[in-house]
Amino acid sequence: MSSFTAFRDLHVPGSPLLLPNTWDFAFGALLAQQGFPAIATTSLGAAAAAGEPDSVPSGRAATVALARGLARLDVLLTVDIGEGFATDPGAVAELAEELAGLGVAGVNLEDWRVADGRMAEVGTQTALISAVKDRVPGLFLNARTDTHLGGDHSAATAAERVRAYADAGADGVFVPGLAVPAEVERVVAAARVPVNVLFVPGAVTLAGLAELGVARVSVGSLPYRVALVSALETVRAVRDGGELPANPLTFAEVAALVG
Repeated sequence: MSSFTAFRDLHVPGSPLLLPNTWDFAFGALLAQQGFPAIATTSLGAAAAAGEPDSVPSGRAATVALARGLARLDVLLTVDIGEGFATDPGAVAELAEELAGLGVAGVNLEDWRVADGRMAEVGTQTALISAVKDRVPGLFLNARTDTHLGGDHSAATAAERVRAYADAGADGVFVPGLAVPAEVERVVAAARVPVNVLFVPGAVTLAGLAELGVARVSVGSLPYRVALVSALETVRAVRDGGELPANPLTFAEVAALVG
């Protein structure tokens, strides 16, 4: 069975794949050790860890390097490539092909444009999706639309975009920020391909999203952001004589993860 088929088969409406996102090799190895069948990268976490803004062109090399390391793990891997680190469809398709060559099962491609602070035109984005699928048909392309994070927060707009992206060849669609049950149902009905949403603490539950027909739930940059807080609280606890926020792994356990 190909990695594409294995990864695609994990997307079951009503029994969603919980997809954890990592920013480095060690956390990815820990997730694989815990039995998660698939993991993803987080563009924000990876960029911030490297001291870079999210989704800037210079992040391409770091994204490929992270994918190369994570591809060593016995787990299916999908990579967040933001807007593709380029505007030319051929260049974005070339990146997708390079990642597929490393053994990556999927990519996440979004329609938000950091430089412009707006969403790409639908036709522009469908051209990117088609270019990637034409070049690498065996790569699971998850097409993200930012209607609910940076756009007009309209379920109608989200439904229109996910339908267009699916028609262009996307294997799945992703609407981060989508949480209202009626809106989730509307997008699921419109998409005709597996729908991915972002876990929003206090707004959604995995069980609730399953009931709405969602096929994939990502945690995004949440673990990275929690890790930053936990690390800071650890240092403060040492300074102030308080309790550590969590029991740490031993040196040997970390060494075994990356050994």
